[in-house]
Amino acid sequence: MSTCSQVRRITSVDEAVAIVREAAGSSSSMGRRGLTARGLGRSYGDPAQNSGGLTLDVTGLDKIISVDATGDADPVGGEPTVDLQAGVSLDTLMKVLLPFGLWIPVLPGTRQVTIGGAIGADVHGKNHHTQGSFGNHVRSLDLLTADGEIHHLTPGGDESDLFWATVGGMGLTGLVLRATVAVQRAETAYFTVDTDRVGGIDDLMTQMTARDADYTYSVAWFDAVTSGDRMGRAVLTLGNKATVDELPRTLRRQPLAFTAPSFGTVPPVFPNGMVNALTARAFSEFWYRKAPAHRVGEIQNITQFFHPLDIAQDWNRVYGPAGFLQYQFVVPFGAEDTFRQTLEVITSSGHYSCLNVLKRFGEANPAPLSFPTPGWTLTADFPIKPGLDALCRRLDELVLSVGGRLYLAKDSRMTAADLRQMYPRLDEFRAVRERVDPRGLFTSDQARRLEL
Repeated sequence: MSTCSQVRRITSVDEAVAIVREAAGSSSSMGRRGLTARGLGRSYGDPAQNSGGLTLDVTGLDKIISVDATGDADPVGGEPTVDLQAGVSLDTLMKVLLPFGLWIPVLPGTRQVTIGGAIGADVHGKNHHTQGSFGNHVRSLDLLTADGEIHHLTPGGDESDLFWATVGGMGLTGLVLRATVAVQRAETAYFTVDTDRVGGIDDLMTQMTARDADYTYSVAWFDAVTSGDRMGRAVLTLGNKATVDELPRTLRRQPLAFTAPSFGTVPPVFPNGMVNALTARAFSEFWYRKAPAHRVGEIQNITQFFHPLDIAQDWNRVYGPAGFLQYQFVVPFGAEDTFRQTLEVITSSGHYSCLNVLKRFGEANPAPLSFPTPGWTLTADFPIKPGLDALCRRLDELVLSVGGRLYLAKDSRMTAADLRQMYPRLDEFRAVRERVDPRGLFTSDQARRLEL
């Protein structure tokens, strides 16, 4: 979906304060329609769109202020920390940290996400079951609220409710300007990975339940096209950070080197309908068969293990001009029968998804709108075509029936009524937002759609 708004790029804190104060006192469209922050635009829906209003491009706030590699500045756990502005991307931060032997604690499916976006969406990665989501590692943040004031917030401070409403709050409590994030020590930029081909969804869920706790990272690609006994056949990958001793000799010379191969940019030449029954089945068969039946201790670099889609820029063009919808939900542990039912609905729907991910979430953090909660999370990418909304509504019903929820950062079609059921702490968030922004100056197309 596309909308039209005025875009202003912020390059300093003073500029951000001036713009917010101007908007707060304005009766123009900027004042009436409010403003929203936008980073690198990797949300799949409308949380960083503001039709008829002002969009603040925060990528100009791109300074890394300091790195404490000793952990002396962290009163919580004595971990290394980095102090940086909200427009710094995870890609940039990773490249700065690795020479110090430091590592970002939580990485989503792309490195092209700003720190502010990572906080606002409370992004998660392959290690939620062991290390939680991004907000768990934020030690403090500076938030510019609608009155033009800057609040220095910490997880356990006097305004801890505002801190946690900002984590996962989709930019609706104010503009994150700066943050201090705890990071981790790492000997190398590589990972030891165990891979197994799994014959079906039941075996996959059994293996993940039994094995996840022994690995920092766990994820499965699964087949969402094949039905019957092989429904949900999968490639399960389990990994840990590699030590220097685990690397082959050729890699020990530069163990912290960042390897990011690129195949260039996908050209805009693909028509709608490229992902169809024939191509989806062929891709799923190829992706399943190319994986080893069983392999232990393979060394993979960052791009191989975390971000294979970053190898080709604009990979989404494969879906054609109509694009795709990414559907991500979580259902609680104990709802495995309903989870299987969602997969049955998908495989029999006539809508085909090739890029499918299954993970297990661990404990939730205190943020009222944070997506991860203990359970099974599924992600599927569907090409846009007639009938897709009906499929998604059927999936919504199944997710709602067991107390599950959809991910706001990926959402473009949820209803306000569904949101109220999926996020039982919504009123807590609204109360904090009403206190710091009673006029709703910070808003978005998503916020209006969902009555946030």
